Amino acid sequence: MEKHTNPIEFDANPHEKAIDPSEYAKRIAELNDRFRQTYWGGKVMTTCGVNELPEDLQLRLFRAVSDYDDFDWRNDPHGEHDFGKVEIDNHEFFWKIDYYDTRMECGSEDPANPDVTTRVLTMMLTSEY
Repeated sequence: MEKHTNPIEFDANPHEKAIDPSEYAKRIAELNDRFRQTYWGGKVMTTCGVNELPEDLQLRLFRAVSDYDDFDWRNDPHGEHDFGKVEIDNHEFFWKIDYYDTRMECGSEDPANPDVTTRVLTMMLTSEY
């Protein structure tokens, strides 16, 4: 029977360099920041509620998400920069980054590796959550 190994395990083979969990989260955060700030390196989804808003408000939402940097222990407990909340003109929005395999069939085995991960950024009204 083939043994399945998880590339995220931190108890690495003693002959290999162990992965530091904080460095792993930092790498994921760097990839998430790059994607969120440039919208390059993944797919962007918006909900029906966001799609129904005036185009100007949608553009300001995209700018607010790309400029977002209000991460702290309450909204980013794992240090991955994968979630946030913004308010524009009395509209509250959530944004979230999820990690899928390259075929978009299941979760990524290694979100720190862009070669095996497709990032999906979803923007929604908080009322749609």
